[in-house]
Parts: sequence; structure tokens; C-alpha cells
Amino acid sequence: MSAMPLTRITIGGAALLHRKASLGAPTLALLHGIGSNADSFRPLIDALDPAFGIVAWDAPGYGDSVPLTPAWPDASDYAAVLAALLDRLDVPRAVILGHSLGALIAGRFAATWPQRTALLVVVSPALGYQADPDQPLPASVAKRLDDLGRLGPEAFAAARAGGLVSDPAAYPQVLAAVQSAMAAVKRPGYDQATRMLGSGDLLADMARIIVPALVMTGDADRITPHANAARAFAALPAALPRIARTIPGGGHAVLQEQPQPAAAFITEAIATMAATDLRIVNHV
Repeated sequence: MSAMPLTRITIGGAALLHRKASLGAPTLALLHGIGSNADSFRPLIDALDPAFGIVAWDAPGYGDSVPLTPAWPDASDYAAVLAALLDRLDVPRAVILGHSLGALIAGRFAATWPQRTALLVVVSPALGYQADPDQPLPASVAKRLDDLGRLGPEAFAAARAGGLVSDPAAYPQVLAAVQSAMAAVKRPGYDQATRMLGSGDLLADMARIIVPALVMTGDADRITPHANAARAFAALPAALPRIARTIPGGGHAVLQEQPQPAAAFITEAIATMAATDLRIVNHV
């Protein structure tokens, strides 16, 4: 069976980059960060085996995707949308990969639907701030919304994008792509995602994971530094098949800066899972 082309589709209110998996190959669900979108995964997708299926969404409220209903959603709201999207695409089981904010959604999905998660991959994970939705957002989180309102999307992106790239001068194309994606954020989607970040708790979800997991980070990430990834990895049950990988020369936008080593680590984890027939640990 030949590899299918990557196409942009909209289904059930969700806009996404999509490719059906070749026979016997896994499908990867790719969940982007708070200032990003599906197109940010194109370098990684290009570096992956073209036989792999791809479901790279614009999260609810991003791009042409319909926003969520709650003003302050939690990770479960996003995970439920992903489950419904995979149902519509007839994908019963997938490798669930979340980058940054997307890690909060990926962790909640894997904890809630282990039977639908072949492998959990979290990259440059945001841990969340465990804020009470009945209380104000933490100051550092609320500042995102204040800055977006004060500056507007384009100036907001120009002010923040450089911090996501390990060396902006060395990766001008990555910097331009990161800034372009961030300038495209809109309300209420960004507000909802920011509130979800405020109340998120990735470590609690990681402790509930019963499927194989891969945790990756760039060694030059200044947004979610290596310590975040180390804490996420340590929160996984000790008996769980789990892999930690650090990518040299990668900033927060590690999947755009260093797509080849990232793809190699993902492929390695998928192959290890298949070779050892690690389906769902402790799941009956």
C-alpha cells in the first residue's frame, strides 16, 4: 500500500493536516503548543516515515477549528475533542504526541483512554500551574492575556518568538515560522488555552499513565527547560516502559529546529514498543 499524501481537511469542526497510515503503520496524533498550530509539525512530518498516518490538528479555537464552549476549559475538554476526531477518522488507536501545552492534552488523553494510546510522547512539556478555576490566574499566566490584548497578535508574537528558538540567528526560518504561527492566534481560542494551562497538572496525569511513554526535550529550551521534562519523566510509574531523550541544539521549538533526531527518537520508541509487544501495561 503506497503512502497517502498529506492534506488539509476540516471535519467535525476541527481543521487538521491528515494522512492515512499505510497498512501496518501507526497513526500519530500531533498536538501543538499554545502559540502554535498544525503547520508547526511539518518539519517533523517530513522527517518521519511517510507510511505513518498523521492527525495534526489546529486545536479548538485555533485556525479554522471551532472553539470550545467553556470559557475556562480543562485538559479533559480538549482530550474529548481529540477522541471524537479520531473516531471520525476511524483511528481506534494512535501514538499521542503533545508539544508544550499539547503535552497537557496528550497526558490527559492517555490517562483517560489508555486503550486508544499506543505510545505517549511528550515534548518540551508544560506542566501546568494547578490553579483553581474559581480563583484568578497565576500572574505569569495572566500576563499572556494582558500582553496579547495590549500589543495585538503581531507585536505579541514579535516580542515572544525569539525565546522559543535556541539561536534565532542560526535558525532564521524557524524563527519566522514560530513568529508567523504565534501572530495567527485569536480569541477566544488563545484565552481558553491559557486558562487550561493555568489549571493544568501534567504530573498528576503522568502518574496515572499505563502505556509506554517517551519524554523529549531540547537541551537549549528556555521556556520549558530540561527540569520540566525530568519531572514529567519521574512522575511516570517506575515499572512503566519509558524512555527519556535530550536533543542537542534544540530550543523550545525543538521539533522545528531538530526534526531529524526527534523523528529518529520517535521511530525508535515505536519500534521498541512493537518489538516487545508492549500494548497496554497492566490493562485488562
